Amino acid sequence: MSDIRNSNPGGEDYEPQISVAGTDPVGLAAGGSAAPLPGEDKSYSQGQLVARRFFRHRGAIASMIVLGLVIVVAFTSIGIGPIPGWWPKDYTLQYDKIGDGAPTWEYPFGQDTGGKDYFALVMRGTQFSLIIAFAVGIISTVVGTVIGALAGFYRGWVESVLMRVTDVFIIIPLLAVAAVLGRMAGDSGIWGLAFVLGLVTWTSLARLVRGEVLSLRERDFVLAARAVGTGPWRIITRHVLPSAVGVIIVSATLSISSAILLETSLSFLGFGVQPPDTSLGTLISEYQAAFTTRPWLFWWPGIMILTIALCVNFIGDGLRDAFDPRQNRTKD
Repeated sequence: MSDIRNSNPGGEDYEPQISVAGTDPVGLAAGGSAAPLPGEDKSYSQGQLVARRFFRHRGAIASMIVLGLVIVVAFTSIGIGPIPGWWPKDYTLQYDKIGDGAPTWEYPFGQDTGGKDYFALVMRGTQFSLIIAFAVGIISTVVGTVIGALAGFYRGWVESVLMRVTDVFIIIPLLAVAAVLGRMAGDSGIWGLAFVLGLVTWTSLARLVRGEVLSLRERDFVLAARAVGTGPWRIITRHVLPSAVGVIIVSATLSISSAILLETSLSFLGFGVQPPDTSLGTLISEYQAAFTTRPWLFWWPGIMILTIALCVNFIGDGLRDAFDPRQNRTKD
């Protein structure tokens, strides 16, 4: 048997290094030489690996395309603010009613009881529901991340106080708290409603971030940062939170899905978006009695709610798989 050490032209011995990621395990088992697999000779950063895993998730990509189309159609069809849209009908005007208001070529979503174009109404409701959902997702993510990071990093009395406050919010029924606060913020419009909903939906994210920070604060890179005199706030913002970004992003997407369902429930009960504004939940509440006689008034906003919620959930599922550290291999 020959020695595995070989001599280079300079006469020094060296040991050849074999890369596990770039070898063919079948070839090695059969006694063959270690040949690199196609595309495995490349190196990728963590962000590139996450992006590659996400874009291989077909459900997430399809959902992102569908959600993008919904957003584009909702905001370009009837316009927003002073910006006009391409749809010729106005959601505030009443038109001559055709028959019982069933869908036609002129009114693809039909007409409501007063003759309004229901497509324009549904797009207006979709705009408001999307604005509220994304605003609630951003607010709850910021609040939950800050509280969870402080509780997990400082421990002691800071953790006790913040976690007891979190427990109080958890044990109180979310829908009841949101209904009371939503009614109080009713005169503030959709932004006031989004703000109060964001203040009551951060609890689950705070607990997740706290658990992640508890694990990260004992890592070597955090101990090294402390050893060189780095301040706690800088450690949290520059070292701990970037390492927990996967948990934060996935939870943020799921909070958006929960927010649109919560807003729909509140509007259905009359505690959400108030007239003359409208949302998908408001439309369902207003025309729930027409479910058997004019079902299109109920189904169109329901389909939009279901589509948005499913798309956001699938995107969150794709992000969760992409940030999973156990998936440490990427194919071209």
